[in-house]
Amino acid sequence: MKYALALIILFFSIASKGQNTMVSGTITDAQTNQSLPFVSVSFPGTSIGVNSTNDGKYAITTGKTYTQLKFSLVGYKAVIRTIIAGREQVINVKMQADVQALATVNIRAGKKKRYTNKDNPAVELIRQVIAHKATNRMENYDYTEYQQYEKLQFSFINVSDKLAERKLFHQYKFLLDNRDTTNLPGKSLLPVYLEEKLTQSYYRKNPETTKKIIEGEKKVNIVNFVDEEGVNNYLNRMYSEVDIYSNNIFLMTNQFLSPIADGAPAFYKFFITDTIEVDHKKLVELSFTPRNGNDMLFEGLIFITLDGRYGVQKARLSINKNINLNWVRSMEADLTYEKNPDERYHLSKSDMKASFGINKNGQRGIFGERTIAYSNYLINVPRPDSTYAGEKIVVNKTAMKQSDQFWSDTRGRDTLTGVEANVYKNVDSLQTMSSYKRTMETINLFAVGFKTFGPVEVGPLGDLYSFNPVEGSRVRLGGRTTTDFSTRYYLETYGAYGFKDQKLKYLLSAAYSFNNKSIYKFPNDYIKATIQRDTRIPGEELAFTQPDAFALSFTRGVNDKYLYNDYYKLDYVNEFENHFSYSLGFKSWKQTPAGSLTFINQLNNIPNVVPEITTTELSLNLRYAPHEQLVQGKLYRIIIPSKYPIISLDYHQGVRDLFGGGYNYENLRLKVDKRFYLSQLGYADVTVEGGYLFGQVPYPLLTIHNANQTYTFDFDSYNLMNFLEFVSDHYASVKVDYCLNGFILNKIPLFKKLKLREYISFKALYGGVRDENNPALHPSLLQYPVDQNGIPETFTLSRAPYTEGGIGIGNIFKIFRIDLVERFDYLNNPNTSKFGIRGSAWFDF
Repeated sequence: MKYALALIILFFSIASKGQNTMVSGTITDAQTNQSLPFVSVSFPGTSIGVNSTNDGKYAITTGKTYTQLKFSLVGYKAVIRTIIAGREQVINVKMQADVQALATVNIRAGKKKRYTNKDNPAVELIRQVIAHKATNRMENYDYTEYQQYEKLQFSFINVSDKLAERKLFHQYKFLLDNRDTTNLPGKSLLPVYLEEKLTQSYYRKNPETTKKIIEGEKKVNIVNFVDEEGVNNYLNRMYSEVDIYSNNIFLMTNQFLSPIADGAPAFYKFFITDTIEVDHKKLVELSFTPRNGNDMLFEGLIFITLDGRYGVQKARLSINKNINLNWVRSMEADLTYEKNPDERYHLSKSDMKASFGINKNGQRGIFGERTIAYSNYLINVPRPDSTYAGEKIVVNKTAMKQSDQFWSDTRGRDTLTGVEANVYKNVDSLQTMSSYKRTMETINLFAVGFKTFGPVEVGPLGDLYSFNPVEGSRVRLGGRTTTDFSTRYYLETYGAYGFKDQKLKYLLSAAYSFNNKSIYKFPNDYIKATIQRDTRIPGEELAFTQPDAFALSFTRGVNDKYLYNDYYKLDYVNEFENHFSYSLGFKSWKQTPAGSLTFINQLNNIPNVVPEITTTELSLNLRYAPHEQLVQGKLYRIIIPSKYPIISLDYHQGVRDLFGGGYNYENLRLKVDKRFYLSQLGYADVTVEGGYLFGQVPYPLLTIHNANQTYTFDFDSYNLMNFLEFVSDHYASVKVDYCLNGFILNKIPLFKKLKLREYISFKALYGGVRDENNPALHPSLLQYPVDQNGIPETFTLSRAPYTEGGIGIGNIFKIFRIDLVERFDYLNNPNTSKFGIRGSAWFDF
């Protein structure tokens, strides 16, 4: 019976196979004979269908007795062919382009079809583009070189016409009347910044090297009180070159996922919307939109070649109106590619536009545009090794001195408009006006805190008044010379007075610049001598403020242990264009306790008050920050975040009996900072640090770990650690601050309208004190501080590492961030808190 049943099943299987209809063939363009991929092949009136392959081939099978087969592709006339049911047959099809295919669109109400990647010809096409990315990129060649002309400009939008009629602005009428009404439809643009650059670029695959030689550079800036080069770096970082073949595109200090990134189908929806013909080549117009409009994604169009290479011929990238991006009203990048002799398409022009404002719908704001034209491509033409050697970016000595004829020849088809050409002339005139200079000085005072008086500037304004438990109310006034005084010699001084301790603090310093540049601008090459007396909190190294800034006046808990520090220092600093730097230092340093802090040791079991300790120290500091870009302020350098690490190595040598120094020791510290970009998952700032001190020293010379008793969140400090709470002679630490960039909240109804961003932070510190530096074992060492009841307030990390973590919500009103921080260890120490709320403010896109 079993054998009979098996024979029956086999018989019907063979019989049914014989009755199957099998159709195969090739689909081509009737005019060009090029194969057509992604053609929909189906039996009319059924859901049975397939898509043609990359080379236009198809094969479809059915057990039904259908007699017709339909071929359809957007932009082509549908074809219906008769077939013979129950047979194998080959049917080749030629399809005619339908120029009227998109002329009429009928919109019918009905249930919206759910989008899916499965069996989606648009997704299959984009996957082919992704698969061919490597062969279409410049890096596919052994050698590539090209010329690059770029123009970056910024303008104010819709400045009132009546402004020039006001008495205060009447003398600026020549500037206010220079407007462009064509670049941004419906808007009037008043240009205030213009930069042009001509670069010769070289690429070598093995060993991989990129070299850029800037042959010409011309720029003007109406706002001249800030670091011109730093602002230029920041603006170019905002308007980075758009490489659609990269997985991520960096714009407006954020990472956007490219529509042809490896994981793009998981974040974008793709649609085939048209086919067009350019230079007798078929292109597919592919539209795309983000699955979630709040994420850092584009929307727009890309045109794909159907020549088997699946290269991008043109692209238009814009942003969704709901995107979690601050201050940006609109942003659009147009990319155009031209076919080269090797039949591949290379980028020929990139035009990036963006408008900014406080709110999305305002009529006034700022408009910026960066246009880049690429030309003179040379492929696989090797150059001598000397061409690729040296710095990656080289500025020719004549770059800033090129003639008008040079720029006229360079611009070619991208000639300046009349409005753009007037910017250079108008700003030159503006710089000579005394009223403009006074206006800039006023802005300078309130923006950066300094007031200029000829060769001297007075400030900073933020340090004028502060208060603390030791000094009470404190006033400070300082100043320094500028390059108007000398480009070689620089003097700086301040005086401060505390009304409670009634002591004068001061600084006197003199510097000599070897490179004839300001010592407050990169790159430094100077020697500096300093005499200083001032107060300091042990273990206070807050990144967000000066030590005597007003913000430090507000702290939590007990904060009355201070030091009076007397310094005599001599420093030499040398920075190189590749952002490697080193410094050599000499310091004679006297520390005197202040407030409730007292230096006490044990001599013959009898407490002994030590009035002060003196140290003489030699130091070597090495720092390497490849590809670093920064904005130089009057007080700080703002590092523009990038994916590259910053590595610092510090060595300090204490020398006994040199200028009264009391201790021999060696202190070594290594620190690495790096930002990890995680595409749509945000980014993480990570710092790894370690240190080791060789020798026996009192606790003020140990590593006093950075604590934070303010209410501001500080990444570099431990936000729930008290000042002077922990000391170590060896330690290792890791700090992580992870921003999800709204990846979770963007997907929650109601919350996504607020455009908030999530933060997770974690810090761990492992350390300890060896027996030789333990005052309990060596009574002659200074004893750890205690409070008025004799309870210890300073500890070592002998039991376990110190850890704290937090979760935060950022981008509140586009500026503020609030973190809930939890301390996990050493909760029995005095004056500790398990939880704390910390806030911070930061301008970011």
